[in-house]
Amino acid sequence: QVQLVESGGGLVQPGGSLRLSCAGSGSIFGFIVMGWYRQAPGKQRELVANIRSGGGTNYADSVKGRFTISGDLAKNTVYLQMNSLKPEDTAVYYCNAKTLVSDSWGQGTQVTVSS
Repeated sequence: QVQLVESGGGLVQPGGSLRLSCAGSGSIFGFIVMGWYRQAPGKQRELVANIRSGGGTNYADSVKGRFTISGDLAKNTVYLQMNSLKPEDTAVYYCNAKTLVSDSWGQGTQVTVSS
């Protein structure tokens, strides 16, 4: 059974930075995509960014130029560097990992951007 463990959330002032980390384990298949989603209160979960095994990345328009995703899918790790954070970035951030046969989620980490 795949397990994803996130870390790095917290409280930060507008304009500040945070780095999220996610480590996966338990899959007998390699991850082909790893990424981050977020869900704010009263809103649907949305894609923030993902990275594919070939290195290609994809970002939500709202975070382009501010967030950077990186990782090593062969080592089951993914990171999200978040800069110039805004109050509207406040949400629970979830790590996601896909193999050819599974789609797994972490437990989520809270990110709060507030003065």
